[in-house]
Amino acid sequence: MGTQRSHTRRIHLGRVPIGGGAPVAVQSMTNTDTRDPAATLAQINRLAEAGCEVVRCAVPDAEAAGAFKPITAASPLPVVADIHFDASLAVAALENGAAGVRINPGNIGSDRALDRVVAAAAERGAPIRVGANSGSLPKDLLASHGGPTPAAMVEAAMRHVRKLRDRGFEQIKVSLKSSNVADTIAACRLWTEYSDLPQHLGVTEAGGLLAGTVKSALGIGMLLMAGIGDTFRVSLTADPVREVQVAWHLLAACGLRRRGVEIISCPTCGRTEIDLISLVERAEVEMAAITAPLTVAIMGCVVNGPGEASHADIGVAGGRGQGVLFHQGQVQKKFREDQLLEALLEAVRRAEDEYLAKPEDKESP
Repeated sequence: MGTQRSHTRRIHLGRVPIGGGAPVAVQSMTNTDTRDPAATLAQINRLAEAGCEVVRCAVPDAEAAGAFKPITAASPLPVVADIHFDASLAVAALENGAAGVRINPGNIGSDRALDRVVAAAAERGAPIRVGANSGSLPKDLLASHGGPTPAAMVEAAMRHVRKLRDRGFEQIKVSLKSSNVADTIAACRLWTEYSDLPQHLGVTEAGGLLAGTVKSALGIGMLLMAGIGDTFRVSLTADPVREVQVAWHLLAACGLRRRGVEIISCPTCGRTEIDLISLVERAEVEMAAITAPLTVAIMGCVVNGPGEASHADIGVAGGRGQGVLFHQGQVQKKFREDQLLEALLEAVRRAEDEYLAKPEDKESP
């Protein structure tokens, strides 16, 4: 669907290919207590239903590492272990089925401790993601660069990668993140000048649903549109399912992948003659489970409404207490305002059934 991707190496997280021309993969992270496998699996299943492709779980202690065994055995998604400070937790998580680990080689412990992690990952073909975050850079780099600059982040990541490559390990993914959008973009761009390792994108500590969505869409979106990035997480202080929903909207807006309904709706003005805001809000909820890549227009006046609705797969254009249903540009029927939503939903469900019945291959979300 358009954007030319930067060439990177191919690795795999379980069955999910990362880099090397593979579709940009959507990730999220559970916020349940990993020591509670039932709760964690319930959330992983919700994330999978929303379109998540890789999930990460925090491993704060040995009990959480032990819980990886039942979690990975039942998870529909590859599960990555998020590790800090304790190499034994990384090894235990890998032994219990983790598809990969996220570590900072600079804080994982001694050289011998890192040797153990690398050996365990190599034995299982599990990639290691090294992360350079602006908030946790080594003190010497902060001093030499005058702060957590993009160049400091890149040097930190290169230092970490060398530690792994010195041990003969090449299944590496890299992330360079800052809560500052401009620094994140600059660091990720700079990294591509030095390495073809696949990149995990994200704006760290982005904030709540509204602010976090805006910052993530700007930072991740600009990089994706430049062909940079092989997988990403939209980090929100919100239900992780919302991270996945935002991620798919972001991919669609960048012209990279489609999953589910894209609603085109006007912003409302004094010409709007139906309760458009309520109609769109209810439609978003009702259509959240639709996986077919459909464009649905919900328009509220006669200026742009008919044109936009007719260009969508399905659409309604309303005015003066009534509206018209369109399908593939053709007027179907006129409905009262209180009938519009159900008429629209019925048309969308039919379109999804037709899409799913088509014999041609479809991209797995």
